[in-house]
Amino acid sequence: MATAAAPGPTARRDGDSKRATRALQALNFFMADMQAGIGPFLGVFLQQRGWTAGPIGSVMTAGGVAGMVMTVPAGAFIDHTEKKRLVVIVTGICTVLASFLILLSQAGWVVTVSQVATAIAGAAIGPAVAGMTLGVVRQAGFNAQNGRNQAWNHAGNMVGAGLSGWLGWKFGMPAIFYLAAVFGVLAILSVLMIPERAIDHAAARGLEARDDDKQHESQAEGFAALFQTKPLLILAAALACFHLGNGAMLPLYGLAVVSAGKGDAALFTATTVVVAQAVMILASLLAMRMAAGRGYWLVLLISFASLPLRGLLAGSFIEHWGVWPVQALDGIGAGLQSVAVPGLVACMLDGTGRVNVGQGAVMTVQGIGASLSPAIGGWLAQAIGYRAAFYILGSFALASLALWIGFAAILRPACDGDRRRQDR
Repeated sequence: MATAAAPGPTARRDGDSKRATRALQALNFFMADMQAGIGPFLGVFLQQRGWTAGPIGSVMTAGGVAGMVMTVPAGAFIDHTEKKRLVVIVTGICTVLASFLILLSQAGWVVTVSQVATAIAGAAIGPAVAGMTLGVVRQAGFNAQNGRNQAWNHAGNMVGAGLSGWLGWKFGMPAIFYLAAVFGVLAILSVLMIPERAIDHAAARGLEARDDDKQHESQAEGFAALFQTKPLLILAAALACFHLGNGAMLPLYGLAVVSAGKGDAALFTATTVVVAQAVMILASLLAMRMAAGRGYWLVLLISFASLPLRGLLAGSFIEHWGVWPVQALDGIGAGLQSVAVPGLVACMLDGTGRVNVGQGAVMTVQGIGASLSPAIGGWLAQAIGYRAAFYILGSFALASLALWIGFAAILRPACDGDRRRQDR
């Protein structure tokens, strides 16, 4: 009686790859609430305990600065290590434990330590997941898989925010922290489902074998490759200006409406996140298609243009219903960037062996803007009011538009690189 032949190496690799991509999508879904589920609620949680807008913004900035400092070392470590799954597990545990510190005490130094620890963990999770994705699907499949990852990530944020709002309204704000812990455990289980053998660690750092390269792994270039890539520098500068205005918008709009007595703290904050994340799901899938068809330049141009309009609407309508247009624009900007930025960095640095360092470097520069934004927005709101603060924050993206349009001749060829590869 004949026995069935065992699956060959190719069949096993294909099966591992399919399991890995499904697990990556599950990981992105659950890690969304683990990373960001508490953040939007932190402002109103502290406000209920006597904090004012300025100190709240300053604490958030402290976390942002810590994350900014760690992103490049984290990216370099991800390029070097073959323990990428373990990085996600350890940082996930740290994120959950740091968040529980705030439940124990709302003293200034405790909240600051918690935010710093969470930011440092987040600095490693992003490059680790991007690196694992690149290692599983390679450069040719990165745009499509990253688009799906981001859609699942935004779906996780939306579901997590909806549950957080309901739990916060029903059982009080501390219930939100417990939900984040549950999502954290599920994220850890998801990363354990990724077969280690499915990750090509050379491809994960941008060193795939070429037709004219008989070696599987080429020699990685020096860190100078980052500074010699002019489109990468322009991208980072444009993102820094964008996030300088965008970083404070979500928590500040929640504070503005709740302080005006026009919304329940937990439910309104949840609504701001749910609306934005629902739009981000569609925007990330659209960005994936636009990038494949027309390159990344137009995708990022639209994302930069969304912030000035968002600031104008936020300053003009501090109302409960204003969450719909204000946060829909947030979904457009952030959703498009969530796909375009990692994909563009991977494309620009393909072959250098420094893809994850590049991801970390771009995150660092845009983190300068994002970390300063809450403090600027908080103190502006306290000094001159919420309306004027929103107008000023929205105007920062005009510099992003000026850079993106002014250097279009340099940026367009770099932004079309992934599309040209697919056409070959």
